[in-house]
Amino acid sequence: MSRSLSIAQARRIALGAQGFCDPAPRSTVDRRHLRRVMGRLNLIQLDSVPVVIRTQYMPIFSRLGSYRTELLDRVAYRDDEWFETWAHEASLVPVEAEPLFRWSKGRAAAGETWKGLVELAENEPGYVADVLAQVAERPLVVGELADQRPREGEWWGTRSLGALALDWLFRIGEVGIRRRPGFTKEFDLLDRIVPAAVRSRPAPTEEEAHRELLMRSAAALGVGTATDLIDYYRLPVRPGRVRLAELVEDGRLEEVAVEGWEHPAYLHPDATRPRSVRTATILSPFDPIVWKRDRAERLWDFEYRIEIYTPAAKRVYGYYVMPVLVDERLVGRLDLKTDREARVLRVQGAFAEAGVDRDVVAERLVPVLGDLAGTVGADDYEVVRRGDLADALLAQGAGPRAGGETL
Repeated sequence: MSRSLSIAQARRIALGAQGFCDPAPRSTVDRRHLRRVMGRLNLIQLDSVPVVIRTQYMPIFSRLGSYRTELLDRVAYRDDEWFETWAHEASLVPVEAEPLFRWSKGRAAAGETWKGLVELAENEPGYVADVLAQVAERPLVVGELADQRPREGEWWGTRSLGALALDWLFRIGEVGIRRRPGFTKEFDLLDRIVPAAVRSRPAPTEEEAHRELLMRSAAALGVGTATDLIDYYRLPVRPGRVRLAELVEDGRLEEVAVEGWEHPAYLHPDATRPRSVRTATILSPFDPIVWKRDRAERLWDFEYRIEIYTPAAKRVYGYYVMPVLVDERLVGRLDLKTDREARVLRVQGAFAEAGVDRDVVAERLVPVLGDLAGTVGADDYEVVRRGDLADALLAQGAGPRAGGETL
């Protein structure tokens, strides 16, 4: 019979695996701290929506506190320690992991990707080759192609053929992506992003790559169901389940039961069980703690949706809703927006979960809001009196600009 974990144990294991028990930086956050976070998460999801700040900057903040976001840009896009690939959606992963993703690029090259890109490669091979030749000459953005070829025909969508050709070359592993200011994609040969020592490593088989990626998923999550672990890198579901069974049989993962979970879970052998977790932070909607919504509900009884795609009249909490983590629980959510012109982080709504002490949450949250304001480039933050946590924040002196009655 498999071991059993209480839900409290599972929460602490998950938070420990994600780095929330690691010591806080004693001085200015530097690249060593960013490497530590990446070593815990194994990937950082990208998203272009900058309502508060682009999402890749938030997992670092959530685990380390205030830092200079340009440090991430330097590590990822100037020093090429990390590189972009399709993992959990578009993501940054350590450059040393590049061989583990060759299987997906091989599948794309064989036609297992967006139909429009496959048709472009089949119908316009000369143009695709010319685009690759231009990238080989120098890194470039779409607008710097000699001939962008505006779209022709409805099936191309709104992007030029040049943009689609670069997307195809990215998906099959010929080119990689760096970012210019404004999150603009700059395409370069993957050979110039991934070091030769990594590129020269033999490609693992698809089965070997899946097993290793599942182990990395388990290390990052600590404990999770099959769907949790497979979803972390968006692996094919049926083969993923077979690989998990193999990892259990080989003794690399342990199958366990978690209190209240319908399905078995898998425990990484290096997962620790902290006696307690002491933290207070705000999470991105795309943080691994909450990106799989049913896992957030199973672990923390926290029903969550970002609401950015919900019609305004049907929103419950607001447009860009971010969860609040205090110690071992998700205790609330904030509707946040950075007003870049006014240099103010606006708390447009603050809501507590049922049964939490709002005053305690507010006391723990106030310094976090100050740190977040600094990280997003704001001079201050402002709390609107909306939601059942707002008054408690205001009572804690939530910023000298705090106030306001309406949105």
